[in-house]
Amino acid sequence: MPTPWQMNLQGAATPVSDYIHWFHDWLNIIIFVVTLFVLALLVYVIFRFNEKANPVPSKTTHNALLEVAWTVIPVLILVVIAIPSFRLLKLQLEVPKADMTIKVTGKQWYWSYEYAQDNAAAFGFDSLMLDEKQRAEAIASKKIAADEAPRLLAVDNEAVVPVGKIVRVQVTGADVIHKFTVPSFGIKIDAIPGRLNETWFMAEREGIYYGQCSFICGQNHSYMPIAFRVVSQERYAAWLTEAKQKFANAEDAGRKLAAASK
Repeated sequence: MPTPWQMNLQGAATPVSDYIHWFHDWLNIIIFVVTLFVLALLVYVIFRFNEKANPVPSKTTHNALLEVAWTVIPVLILVVIAIPSFRLLKLQLEVPKADMTIKVTGKQWYWSYEYAQDNAAAFGFDSLMLDEKQRAEAIASKKIAADEAPRLLAVDNEAVVPVGKIVRVQVTGADVIHKFTVPSFGIKIDAIPGRLNETWFMAEREGIYYGQCSFICGQNHSYMPIAFRVVSQERYAAWLTEAKQKFANAEDAGRKLAAASK
């Protein structure tokens, strides 16, 4: 998650985000070198061709070598940038064989998660942001550690995944267009009603990782955070067993309430 006075990207936790960070840093080096070169040219022109140093200006209209150079060199720079850029796109867009699949639906204004590995394990839940009162109560009751419950990012139900596993994420929207974004995973994908987009990640270390909807989707756009907790395979198996029971009961209660209201 963001930290006070942070100057760089959020810490990378997946191979995709590692590559994004490398590409970002490498591109900044190229930008810095080009900027210095242009600055040097400007300084040279200012001092070499001012009126005092050059009282009789040249009437040269073109220079073939110079014109070729300022066309070819930028093209070569763009080619050098394009090669790792295409590799990054391939890494992001080609989903490898997944160990598990999570379907995420953006709603006004929260996220719904569905775990659909197989019919026996299928279950889902909604994840809503904790308001200040709920957040304080969760910290006081030790349901969540204070340093893992940042304001406007802590949620009531976190999505839990095992470390080192390839997770395919299918993303859609239920009402308007949202954008599912988790910076540390290198994920940023549209959630569009009537369309199923997909991406993937493989978390390389345990921890809790936050994101937010990054598309202005309505009144409470800023209040729909994303929270993924990455745990060991043993802890994930224990959570999965508990979650199947917990959220199956919640669905049963919802169906009974709907039936009673008819």
